[in-house]
Amino acid sequence: MSQSSPNLEFTRRYLQALEAGATGEALAAFFHPEVRQHEYPNRLTPQGTTRDLAALLASAERGQKAVAAQRYEVTSALCVGDAVAVEAEWSATLRVPLGSLPAGGTMRASLGMFFTFRDGRIVSQRNYDCFQPF
Repeated sequence: MSQSSPNLEFTRRYLQALEAGATGEALAAFFHPEVRQHEYPNRLTPQGTTRDLAALLASAERGQKAVAAQRYEVTSALCVGDAVAVEAEWSATLRVPLGSLPAGGTMRASLGMFFTFRDGRIVSQRNYDCFQPF
């Protein structure tokens, strides 16, 4: 196991791109064409969901309408072969009200993200998002 690798550095660049609001081709560059993202059930997605590349990009576009800014603070990371596991604290400033949070309020979550790489890009992403009450 390692705490540093090209795949981990790629993952960090991906999270920085998300923070910067990347969408479209800028975001697609991080993903293998056969990517699948599995978002496990949480308060925002009670049934969970699986997204392909087109759905990931559409979700990023929708996110831009709801979130003015976001930040990922990686608190731990591990790399094994083509796999990267990241634990992070996420916060976002909302453009629109959500639950008890007003527009301009801060939404927070603790995240477990697990990435698998193929050909130097993300081919699988599994998210376990634990949102603070909102």
